[in-house]
Formats: sequence, structure tokens, C-alpha cells
Amino acid sequence: MKAAYIERTGPPDVIVYGDLPDPKPKRTECLIKVTAVDVNPIDVYVRSGMVAPPPSFPWILGRDLAGTVVASGAAVKRFKPGDRVWASNQGTEDRNGTFAEFAAVDERWLYTIPQTVQDTDMVAASLVGITAHLGLVRKAKLKGGEVLFVNGGSGGIGSSVVQIGKILGARVVTTAGSDDKARICEELGADLVINYKTENVDEAIKAFAPKGVSTWWETLREPNLERAIPLLAPRGRMILMAGRDARPPLPVGPFYVKDCSLLGLAMFNATPSEQRASAEDINQWLVEKTLKARIDRIMPLAEAAEAHRLQEESTIQKKGTLAGKIVLKV
Repeated sequence: MKAAYIERTGPPDVIVYGDLPDPKPKRTECLIKVTAVDVNPIDVYVRSGMVAPPPSFPWILGRDLAGTVVASGAAVKRFKPGDRVWASNQGTEDRNGTFAEFAAVDERWLYTIPQTVQDTDMVAASLVGITAHLGLVRKAKLKGGEVLFVNGGSGGIGSSVVQIGKILGARVVTTAGSDDKARICEELGADLVINYKTENVDEAIKAFAPKGVSTWWETLREPNLERAIPLLAPRGRMILMAGRDARPPLPVGPFYVKDCSLLGLAMFNATPSEQRASAEDINQWLVEKTLKARIDRIMPLAEAAEAHRLQEESTIQKKGTLAGKIVLKV
């Protein structure tokens, strides 16, 4: 099979697009004919060596997939050949990645693709949708009428947070770095979009939410907690899901006197059952069209190295290259 994989960590050009043996499904696994995958910041961290190296080489990149079951292990109960499925949280621990024509995935991590949803939309909504759902529903327990702020509402995670926040009934505030990205955020349903290049973000937040922000979703790799904590409401919650090497100062006084909570979120720590609960809601919302996948561009899997370069520019170099997900057709 064709696959995009690495034999060592390094810059985007270490990615090889070539032939690897087809995987063989184990007893609880399904063999998937992959049709679409997407690029996530974690893929960049793994490929570059910014996080712990893969357990073995060659290592197939990628976390998510959409495709069709072509074979099932003897103990598989929920899926059969011909079923359209999606998966997330691959490419971690001993599970190889998804950037390949075929993938063997344990049925615990597989979900049905609704009939009316395209594979490209499904994969684009997968990891970011599960992450946003876990953070807002399980961690922050966001309620209707509360104020939700998310830094950067047009990106992969940000666009999912904006939309799921609205589905849950929150009043959503977000930022954007251009008029075009601001329009995207408005189309996603944000109640207030602040252009951080031309407006005073803190003053705009205070005017919109004079009693403070109920849930602050921080997407920046180097968060400014000294700025953000004073903007939280009493019992406000802050979700941190980026910045592995960040060591920002924490204003303890303003934080504890308002009884605030600081919540770390790494979706790969969630159990299969926790992620399945997220997946079921995501499927329903995609069918209802209350949640829409935000795709920046679609490229062939053979151009995985270029896709990684674009993702790295946007995520690591902070160039704001992307407004949504890169999807790769297999």
C-alpha cells in the first residue's frame, strides 16, 4: 500500500510517500480502506521530534481517518465489510497512524459515518470535534447562557469550539486576525468577533461580558494567564490544550479569590467510551448541520510533506496560514 511515513524525525521533507506492507487486522480490529485523512498540530510535533519519538520506524503519520471496512477480525461485533467508518486518536501508543491506503483499527475507536455526511467533512470534524466536545461538555460543563471565549475562532479547534458552544446555548466571543477570518467566525455563529490586530481585545471582552467570561478556551501555545485570569467570571473555567513547553506566570491571587478552575485537556487521554460519547453527538450535529466541518484546503496524500509545511507555518511559526483543516485524499 501507499503511505506517508517517517524513518526519522525532522523537517517536513523527512516524510516519505512510498510503499509499505498492508496491515493485517487482529481479532478486535477492522481493516479500513482509507479515503480521507487530515493534518493536526500533533502530527507536526511527532514528525519534527518536538514530542517523544514514535515507538518504532517506519512510522505512519496521522491521527484521523474516514473510509470503508473491508475486513473484520474474528471478535469484531459492531462493524462489517462495507460499513463507512471514521476514527480518531490513532498514531499514539502502539497504534500506527492513518496516512495510508489501509489501516487496521480496533473497533473501540471506530464510529459509523452518517449516510448524509461526506468523508472529507467527517475527517475534518473528527479530532477537533472530539477535543471541543470533551473540553466544553466533560471538562467545563458549559451551560446555556454562559459566556464562552475562544482565542482564534476560524481554525480547526477554534471553529469547533465556537459551533459547539453555540449548540450548547452559550454566548460566544472569539478573535480573528483579518476581516476574512472574522466573517468566517460570524458565519459559524459567534456573537462577538474581535479583530485582535485592530481592536483592544480586553476592552471588547469587558464590554460584552461585564461580569466576566464563564469558560475561556485558550488555543495559544504561549498563553498569557496574567491577562486572561482577570477577565474570568467568578467560578470561571479556563481550558488549556496547547503549549507543551509553556511556563507562563499564574496570578494566584486573582485566580483563587474568584474560585476559578484551570483545566488541562489532551484528548488522547480520554477513554474509548468518553470519546464515543463525543463522537455520537458530533455525528448527530453533522447530520443536523448545526456543526459544519471547517476545511481550508484538500490535497492528495502524496503531498503530505507540503501539507506538513503549511501546518507548521500556521501552528509553530504563527503565520496564520490556515483557516480550517487540511484534508488529504487517499
